[in-house]
Amino acid sequence: MSSQPGTPSGCERIAYVVGFLENATYSDVYGGGGATVGLDCHLIRPVDQPSDTLIVFMHPVGGGMYLPMVRELARQGHHVLWANSRYRGADYALIMEKVACDLGEAICDARDRLGYSNVVLAGWSGGGSLSMWYQALAEAGEGISDTAAGDSYEVAAERLPPANGVMMLAAHVSRHRIFTEWLDPSITDETHPEVRDPNLNLYAEANPNQPPYSEDFLAAFAEAQVARNRRITAWVRDRLEAIRASDSPWSEFAFTVHGTMADPRWLDPNVEPSDRKPGTCYLGDPKIVNDGPVGLARFCTLRSWLSQWSLDDARCDAIASGAQISVPVLVIGNTADDACTPSHTTRLYEAVGHDNKRLHMVKGATHYYTGPDGRKHLAEASGVIGEFLGGL
Repeated sequence: MSSQPGTPSGCERIAYVVGFLENATYSDVYGGGGATVGLDCHLIRPVDQPSDTLIVFMHPVGGGMYLPMVRELARQGHHVLWANSRYRGADYALIMEKVACDLGEAICDARDRLGYSNVVLAGWSGGGSLSMWYQALAEAGEGISDTAAGDSYEVAAERLPPANGVMMLAAHVSRHRIFTEWLDPSITDETHPEVRDPNLNLYAEANPNQPPYSEDFLAAFAEAQVARNRRITAWVRDRLEAIRASDSPWSEFAFTVHGTMADPRWLDPNVEPSDRKPGTCYLGDPKIVNDGPVGLARFCTLRSWLSQWSLDDARCDAIASGAQISVPVLVIGNTADDACTPSHTTRLYEAVGHDNKRLHMVKGATHYYTGPDGRKHLAEASGVIGEFLGGL
């Protein structure tokens, strides 16, 4: 019996740190010490069931070592590692290229020190595009040479070992794509975010466009979302160019992005019909989340914007990476997902360029497998995962 809270009975939870040094021009994590990087890891595994296969989770920013799926997989007899990136809980300065480096270091440690010969990436939520992109980088065998902002950042190919399989679990296609789908286009001047175009403000009673939304409105809305993303990107590039031309070229600039949870799907169930509950999203009331403190990209920096959120610059993209990987892929989606809606699941599956792939939808499941049927949904998903792993 396990005596550790949050650890399944019969399992052990081993917390450890993967530490390494890199040549850092400046520290972009709190207390990071510049060249020193430490990754907080939790290994959860059955006590009396050895295995040479390890399921590895990493999310760019989220700490999910106690997620229901992580615990359930260990309960089912699998060895599971949740490795936090260096940016756990703080994405305002996050560089996706550095997150890929972190994932590679966690995998190297699992193979070299812990002795796991088979590694399967589990990309849950925002970890999905990270897993797919990482695998594409690893199979290309070229390492990393720079960031999306054009800063030199060297990661040797041998520090990015490929996995033996990839699982996309309740995942979205990329941070920059889903962010743009949620971006509030009624903000047309970033210096005055309180002034909003009523014809594009989903939460304004005066907006003549109300659910059910017309196809013309949805098209215009999506076009305006892309336009806002690109306006911010243009401003970021100009600001970064000025900094690089100054006497402090490695300086940064922090800024706030308001209005980042305005997706018509949350208010109109006719837009991409599914089992999700109208009027809510995975963070609660989307109207409040739209300007709340925990919204995507709410607090940001120039280089991080280009690496994470810029539609035209960010590289971590499951759609672009899918055709570049050769290992087996499992895609599991939830029909009541209130974050990564079913269209993301379908796009992920279709992006994989080979036929050694499987798609499974869990009917009625939410993003976190909550609700009265959460246990049943979790058991269904973990069962499919077990079948997939057994076939590798």
